[in-house]
Amino acid sequence: MHSPDDLLHRLKDLNEIGIALSQQRNLNSLLETILVAAMRITHADAGTLYLHEQEQRVLCFEILRNKTLNMAMGGTSGTPITFYPIQLYDAAGKPNHAMVVSHSALSGETVNIPDAYVAQGFDFSGTKKFDAKTGYRSQSFLTVPMRNHENEVIGVLQLINAQDQESGAIIPFSWGDQQLLESLASQAAIALTNRHLIEQLEELFEAFIQLINTAIDDKSPYTGGHCARVPALTMMLAEAVNRTTLGPLKDFVMTDKDRHELKIAGLLHDCGKITTPVHVVDKATKLQTLFDRIGMLDTRFEVLKRDAEIVMLHEIAAAGTDIQRVEAARQSFAARATQLDEDREFLRHCNVGSEAMSAEAQQRVRQIATYQWRDVDGKTGNFLSEDEVENLTIRTGTLTAAEREIINHHIDVTIKMLESLPWPRHLKNVAEYAGGHHERMDGKGYPRGLTREQMSVQARVMGIADIFEALTAKDRPYKKGKTLTESLTILGKFKMGGHIDPDLFDVFIREKVYLDYAKQFLAPEQIDDVDISKIPGVDLCS
Repeated sequence: MHSPDDLLHRLKDLNEIGIALSQQRNLNSLLETILVAAMRITHADAGTLYLHEQEQRVLCFEILRNKTLNMAMGGTSGTPITFYPIQLYDAAGKPNHAMVVSHSALSGETVNIPDAYVAQGFDFSGTKKFDAKTGYRSQSFLTVPMRNHENEVIGVLQLINAQDQESGAIIPFSWGDQQLLESLASQAAIALTNRHLIEQLEELFEAFIQLINTAIDDKSPYTGGHCARVPALTMMLAEAVNRTTLGPLKDFVMTDKDRHELKIAGLLHDCGKITTPVHVVDKATKLQTLFDRIGMLDTRFEVLKRDAEIVMLHEIAAAGTDIQRVEAARQSFAARATQLDEDREFLRHCNVGSEAMSAEAQQRVRQIATYQWRDVDGKTGNFLSEDEVENLTIRTGTLTAAEREIINHHIDVTIKMLESLPWPRHLKNVAEYAGGHHERMDGKGYPRGLTREQMSVQARVMGIADIFEALTAKDRPYKKGKTLTESLTILGKFKMGGHIDPDLFDVFIREKVYLDYAKQFLAPEQIDDVDISKIPGVDLCS
């Protein structure tokens, strides 16, 4: 019998255990808390917690503790449990009621056995072999099923050898022990179910994110890799900031919740691209729409050459026997054909996006545009349309101002999409982190023109990750991936120009985040030997 004070103390323990279970987030720690608490309130010397794997129809050992043998397996112990799972059904599909734990799982009943060595109706041969091998004496057993809210058995708690508090002698588990353990098992089942539901919801949510990124990837393979690499680089830089002990960011700290929040933001940072037209995202050349229109210009050049040839033939026919006129006509045609071939190659070169098109090259495009030609309808007009001139004179890259606006609009859509979601408290900053990766420290970015002081460290981290990934990306249709030296040089200039956070750039360099990223995602030829002293903006003393 337990004294009233002892029962009151044990009920208080049970209440505290319930509170602890509701606060535990890690599944392994939760399982361990359940078993240790069960042993404590019943004064048990040993115990095992099993989980029911419904698909395999087995009970799996999850946590095992034995104080006398100083044995700790599973959970946070670091020692894996090597015992085979307990089969709930035999090969013929017949339920296994021979073992106590399997019977408890199948029937949903509590089993309280004072002494396993004299008990009838259950097979304790495995227990006796264990005892013979270890010198232990397994005597009293208390086995309780754990039921969830749908009355399904999700696991089993089995305690061994209740101990008398005064003498330490092994005694049977009392009726009070059984009631306390059944109450704990009920609380534990609720805690386990809640933990599983939360994990399933988190997995489902991340699966939806991957679904969105897969949809973007399916639209354009050039953005799919970006959607995966930016989150990876974001976390690399954030972890580097978290561990740094130097500079203005030395006090920055991330919890596991902070990490999860930033990871989600990274995965969703370009979700708005799901609305961006594919022909803009994938515009590999300046004249590309649904197809590359450079072929149409080739045809026009052939028409001009044919017109020039016709003029030559007419001139030769009119010259008759005048050899000088004939030769002059032929030379004029040859010069014109050569000029047209050179112009065609020049426009082909212009059609490929570059870092910076010169003013002279832009003017030459406009000059070629004034050539006159006759179309299939017999109408004479300029060789290049206004739209073609606009595209072929794009100074940087392959996008016109209007197309760049379309691309830039994805961040507005991203913010709108993310701000419309009912985020839980631990993810409330996702929209701010993801929506700030195109802002600049000097307030000249978009879409909101935020300054450095108006942005979180996490949003600034994502800004650097987005830029560095774009510079080094080797799967873009309009450019080759830059080397580390080239990319860091541009990034350093961005620091000096107020584009990116200077303190984060210092961490990026000092902690060699760029090199860790390169080893995972860059081609070998991109990973050159970087002379940090020659990178603009690098403060070697920071």
